[in-house]
Amino acid sequence: MRSMAYGISLDIGTSGTRGHAVDLDTGKILSTSVTECHPLPGANIMDHLTFCINAGTDTAHKILIDTVNKLIATLDIDLNKVERVSICGNPIQLSLFQGIPVDDLAFAGENAHKARGITAQKRDAGVFSAVDVGLNVRDGCELCVPPAIRHEIGADALAMMYKSGFLEQKENCMVTDYGTNAEMALKIGDDIYTGSAAAGPAMEGQSIKCGMLAGPGAISDLEYDFQYICKVLDENIISQNGDRIDLALEKVTPEGPMSGKATGITGTGVIAAVSAVLDAHLWRKGKLTTSDGLLHLQDGVYIDSHDISEAMKAIGAMRAGHFTLLEHAGIKFSDLDIMYMAGASGTYVDAVKARGVGLLPPSCKTIYQYGNTSLAMSTDILRDPELLDELQGIANGIRANHVMFAGDPTFEQIYTQELAVCDEGMSMEMYNKNNAMVGIQELPKPKGTPKVHRMVERDIPDLGDRGLFILHDIGTELRAKMDGCTGCKKCERECPEHALSVTDDKGIVVKTKNCLGTACYRCQFSCPEKVYKYDNLKLTF
Repeated sequence: MRSMAYGISLDIGTSGTRGHAVDLDTGKILSTSVTECHPLPGANIMDHLTFCINAGTDTAHKILIDTVNKLIATLDIDLNKVERVSICGNPIQLSLFQGIPVDDLAFAGENAHKARGITAQKRDAGVFSAVDVGLNVRDGCELCVPPAIRHEIGADALAMMYKSGFLEQKENCMVTDYGTNAEMALKIGDDIYTGSAAAGPAMEGQSIKCGMLAGPGAISDLEYDFQYICKVLDENIISQNGDRIDLALEKVTPEGPMSGKATGITGTGVIAAVSAVLDAHLWRKGKLTTSDGLLHLQDGVYIDSHDISEAMKAIGAMRAGHFTLLEHAGIKFSDLDIMYMAGASGTYVDAVKARGVGLLPPSCKTIYQYGNTSLAMSTDILRDPELLDELQGIANGIRANHVMFAGDPTFEQIYTQELAVCDEGMSMEMYNKNNAMVGIQELPKPKGTPKVHRMVERDIPDLGDRGLFILHDIGTELRAKMDGCTGCKKCERECPEHALSVTDDKGIVVKTKNCLGTACYRCQFSCPEKVYKYDNLKLTF
């Protein structure tokens, strides 16, 4: 009788890695592990890409593979019995995982490639050696990789289209994976328009003072019942009632089974807080107008003005992306009724509140909420590797018109307006008037209550019998000695994420998982001697 054979499915995301251990004989999910964040410096995909370009593909690959090996070691299976691994993610993350150069992703267009001597990489479906990429599994273990649609449109975008039913929909519809790098697609007949908006980490609960990924203890929503009730994820990442909040009296009343159990707030909770703050008129020109400038939730968890601003900017990027796809397709908001939502934020967010604050087109009348489609498709592939051929066929057949939001005049116009709404309190009347001056359609107000279909109870529907394990020990350290450093430690004091320390011998140590990388550089900018060079930091393992 054959001993049990295992498989591992992985979702390599911008905000972290998620994995299942699966019994290949039965297809049953045995265990689930996730990381608390991404191991590379940076808060979004462009930061990871820039780090890879500056530090080298090999360095970025080693850091990511080290984290994935730590993750799979927590799945509570014998790794010597793993016969197959499958992965899914965006083109940059999968390239980092496989050790494929990302220059062709960093510099778009044939002219840019020719000028720099860049060779475009193939990112088709394939089966490779898991050991050769650096995974700690047995020799002969297969690595199954799904295809990108185009080099800008990755397997994760294919997953949200394939798993949600978007591709089969006959009516005009849109799908968005709500995360740090928000992939989105608009389907008009047989034509598909795609794009991705760098919404930032607020959508995942990161770069938020009390923020965390969707996991046990995370405040995931604020439900209105004369007052607001904190909804907190339990140990099975299912939303339960917590404390009651009175915004007018700024009072928190302990109540509900999750009272005393909140440890932070995830992206969907932040979106709910934005909705509550706007409804209560507590936001004025970029500031919370509560007595102490904070919105107090339960168990010491709070939201401040910076958090609200970060969330509103993320919402603005999403709305600018949706606007841009509609404009490129030449259709009005009134022509779009159906919306599909994927990802953790797409699962736990209150879809009606999300539409109200701008995360969904205001015209949507029917909304479908799905979970992590990237991990779900990776698990499908693990169970049936022949699915790779079908997915390659789908990728080849999609008539996709990819819109690069960076530099797109519609995106820039809308996002500028969104910043004015957030920071200056610009009215929506002026917002629409300014857009009309450059020939962009009006943003309508939401009408009625949309019909919402929650297709899954949680982001990862099946955790396995063991439940969820969250891995905190990820990343590594970058170190360097800067010639001329006086050891003043101003760089250490200026680091907003406390990722940096200066040793007694004037050495610089940076923890990669905490560092904001190229999105910050405050360490380098603050050096009074101008000798700190971030790119001089080197990997230590």
